[in-house]
Amino acid sequence: MSAPQPLFLAGKPHPGASSFAVNEKFTGEGIAEVASADAKLLLEAIACAERARPAMAQLPPYRRREVLLSVSAGIAERAAEFAELICRESGKPIRDARTEVERAIDTFRIAAEEAMRRDGHIPEVVTSPRGEGFRCLVKPVPVGVCALITPFNFPLNLVAHKVAPAIAAGCPFLLKPASATPLSALALGRLLADAGLPEGAFSILPMPASETAALIEDERIALLSFTGSAKVGWALKSRAGRKRVLLELGGNAACIVDGDQEHRLHWIAERLLFGAFYQAGQSCISVQRIFIHERLYEALREQLREGAARLPVGDPRREETVIGPMIDENEARRVEAWIERALARGARPIMGGVRQGALMPPHLLEGVPEDEPLSCEEVFGPVAILAPFSDFEQALRAVNRSAYGLQAGVFTGSLEHALATWDHLEVGAVVIGDIPSVRLDAMPYGGVKGSGIGREGLRYAIAEMSEPRTLLIRG
Repeated sequence: MSAPQPLFLAGKPHPGASSFAVNEKFTGEGIAEVASADAKLLLEAIACAERARPAMAQLPPYRRREVLLSVSAGIAERAAEFAELICRESGKPIRDARTEVERAIDTFRIAAEEAMRRDGHIPEVVTSPRGEGFRCLVKPVPVGVCALITPFNFPLNLVAHKVAPAIAAGCPFLLKPASATPLSALALGRLLADAGLPEGAFSILPMPASETAALIEDERIALLSFTGSAKVGWALKSRAGRKRVLLELGGNAACIVDGDQEHRLHWIAERLLFGAFYQAGQSCISVQRIFIHERLYEALREQLREGAARLPVGDPRREETVIGPMIDENEARRVEAWIERALARGARPIMGGVRQGALMPPHLLEGVPEDEPLSCEEVFGPVAILAPFSDFEQALRAVNRSAYGLQAGVFTGSLEHALATWDHLEVGAVVIGDIPSVRLDAMPYGGVKGSGIGREGLRYAIAEMSEPRTLLIRG
């Protein structure tokens, strides 16, 4: 293996304080040695970002746009390289890795457009005699230094969803990518280093969690944006002090199939299978709970069973592979244990198989008690559970009996039922006519309850990374 890939400190390559190996998730073979930061380097990066605040805030909108378009074009030029990195470091099937690259290109492009829409407004303040003679103007200004922590499952596009709005808002930032998948972020760093950002505007710091206290607690950081598990996210919030905190956490996304959907059961089955088993179920909006009207239950269950049995499992580099390895064998063992626990309490298997290392075949179960982890926690693996319902309101109540609330999907031909889901489901977004696993990169994205606080999606993330500044003029 060659010399360690450098991290980025204040926008420049740096050898780090130590290094660690990144392995290919399917074969276990080493891909690269990566430089690692420590607490001392982190403090240096924070100081550099703080010094870069004025230059980033004063960077004109057209320059922010140029930077973002430059990065978008750079990803496009190296799309095949990025896709291979994602496939190898995360185990994501290659065709899905290509889709992630395409989304990242689009994410930076959308952010470039939004950088030119940083409009203020003029509120009417003459609402009583006291306001006469005053004019009020409000403009958005960047909050300051942002700390960005990203997960392994989308190692490029979830990085893009934090980095791109930070640039568009005019905020210097420090990025800590997931230790299991830092290579895509470091490749992105090479593009950022050449994009024309002010000196010190960004650092990309692969590092162990034990060294990151300042990233959470240092008062020079104005905003912490974290995507990952609910347990970790809420613990970070408790340590963050006065800084603004954005949390995009887990979920156990549900999908309702209404009784009027008999005419397109085959298509619905295809969408449910994709949502449940895409990326081996390692998505916070993976289809985990499926509620099916009792009139359609038997037919759709059989279609799902037959479809799951046909899904190719194996080497993510092969074009036909749908389900690659989970991020590591320990996670696959955890999912296996949750399945065994549910079966021991009376759950019935519909489709399953034998785990091979980190490779977990698709599993479908029914009769899972609601207090089992397969139902009430986030599985983050290739498992979905089925349950029948007789009344649509019953299904809505079942979806809401969850500690999480990220997204939900509803297949229905009833406008009344569609609007009822929008009114009553306790989630950040309802997807009508498709699975909850749909995320369009320009839409607001985030959850309620245990699924987090704040919103991503370019315009909405830029707003979170900005604050209003008022000018009141008399005369």
